[in-house]
Amino acid sequence: MDRSKPLVLVFLGKSGAGKGTQLDMLREKMGFDFIGSGDLLRARKQELDFTGKKIAGVIDNGGLIATPVIFSLWMSEFERLKDNENNLKGIIIDGSPRKIREAYLMDEALNWYDWIDNFKVILLEVSDEEVLSRIANRRICNQCGEIVPYVGVLKKVTHCPECSGELVKRPEDSEQESVKKRLDWFRQEVNPVIEFYKEQNKLVTINGDQVVEKVFEDILKAIQG
Repeated sequence: MDRSKPLVLVFLGKSGAGKGTQLDMLREKMGFDFIGSGDLLRARKQELDFTGKKIAGVIDNGGLIATPVIFSLWMSEFERLKDNENNLKGIIIDGSPRKIREAYLMDEALNWYDWIDNFKVILLEVSDEEVLSRIANRRICNQCGEIVPYVGVLKKVTHCPECSGELVKRPEDSEQESVKKRLDWFRQEVNPVIEFYKEQNKLVTINGDQVVEKVFEDILKAIQG
């Protein structure tokens, strides 16, 4: 690993694996920059051109955004961060790659920016049973939109830790068939990505069934080792 260059981390995991909680903790502790595909798409859909309108329509209907669109957004962010590389402590990428084509493109992009040797993929591995339980019980703040996972001490929280707003369950999280479809999609689309990085020795698997603090401790060991 080249210590003069930033560490680049990709986080993978099933819906409900606890990625959001761990990413927030890691950003706060390490001061890493963050690239979230979801955030990029939400910002891009505000532009009222063809692609902005198309993104809005696809997201609102629960569809998947075309890989070239995602890739163009990554490249803009990578370029911005490269211009400030001397001040970068690290980069966290969330929400991509979710398809094998995206994994290939990610590798090419990281090679282009000379970051591939400092690249690790963190997989939060959680059982399907745990995912079903977490998603069925997780809440969202009706004021700020913060998602509060159903894990550890957070199971007892009744109001949003960020703004003290009321926590409510999302209707789609209560639908078991919807959650099972998400798990099926993960197996079909993301498992090949996991195997791809495993073959490259880039993959670090973390037991996500543990309490939040232990998961975070294992992540820190993995990236600092």
